Amino acid sequence: MIVIMGASGATGGATLRSLAALGAPTRSLSRDPARLAAALDEQTLARTSTLPADAADPESLRAAFLGAHQLFLAMANGPHQVQYELNAIEAAVDSGVGHIVKVSAPAAEPDSPVAVSRGHHLVEQRLRSCGITTTILRPYAFMQKLLLLAPGIATGGLVHGAMGRARCNYVDVRDIGDAAAAVLTRPELTGGTYPLTGGRAYSHPELTALLGELLGKPIRYLDLSPSELYAHLVGRAGMPDWLATHVVEIQQLAVVRKETPDDTFLRLAGRAPRTLEAFLGENLHRFR
Repeated sequence: MIVIMGASGATGGATLRSLAALGAPTRSLSRDPARLAAALDEQTLARTSTLPADAADPESLRAAFLGAHQLFLAMANGPHQVQYELNAIEAAVDSGVGHIVKVSAPAAEPDSPVAVSRGHHLVEQRLRSCGITTTILRPYAFMQKLLLLAPGIATGGLVHGAMGRARCNYVDVRDIGDAAAAVLTRPELTGGTYPLTGGRAYSHPELTALLGELLGKPIRYLDLSPSELYAHLVGRAGMPDWLATHVVEIQQLAVVRKETPDDTFLRLAGRAPRTLEAFLGENLHRFR
C-alpha cells in the first residue's frame, strides 16, 4: 500500500493519478477527505481510499499510515513545512513504513541561498538517518506556476522578474507524478536522488517571446532588481512576505547557478519530458 501525503496538492495529485493509471492501490490523506474524493476522477477514485489526517497531528498520521509500506511525501511550501514533514517521517517510521519518497528541491544544502531549500536539507538529513529506504526527487520550477503570470499578461502584456537573461529549468508536475510513480513501483529505482527538469531551460525574455508568438501579440519582460520584485509581489500581487521572499530567492539562484536540462526523467520514465510549448498551448486561454 502506498500512502500519498499531500494528495490535494499539485505534485501529490499528479502522483496519485499516475499511480492509478498503473493500477497501483493507494491511500490518500487529507484534512478534508470528502472534498478530496469529490475532486478525483473516476479512475483515480477507484484505485484509492481517502482518509483524514493532519500533518500537525502525529497521532492522525500514525493511524493513517497503519499497514502501509511506502509513503509519498510532498508538503506545500510554507512556514511550517519542515515540522510537518518531520512529523510525517516520525509517524511513518513508527508505523513500519519501509520506503519514503520525498519531493525536495534543487540546492537542498545547509548553506543554500534559498531558505526553503535549507529546510529541505534538514528533512533529507533526518530521512537518511531514520534507517529506512529513502528516495529524493528534486524538481525544478513547475510549469504550472507560470499560470500565476496569466493576469499580468492578459491585462498588460507584461511579465515581471529579477533574472536578467538567466535561464530557468521548467518541469510539468504531471512528469513529476510519473517520475514518482516509477520510483514507487519499480524497486530497482529506489534509494536514489533524482533531479527533474524539462527538456530545455528558458530565460524570461525567451519565455515572453514564446508566449507572444503563441498569443499573436507582443509580451514584454520587465527586469527588476530583487528588492523591486519583492515590493511588486507583496504590494501589487498580494503575496505573503515568506512567499515573495521565496520567489525572489529562487530567481536569484538561477542567476548565480546556471540551470541546464537533465536527462534523469528520460531515464526514469522512458520518454522525453513534456515541453513548455505544449504546456502553454494547453493553457493558452488563461493568458488571453
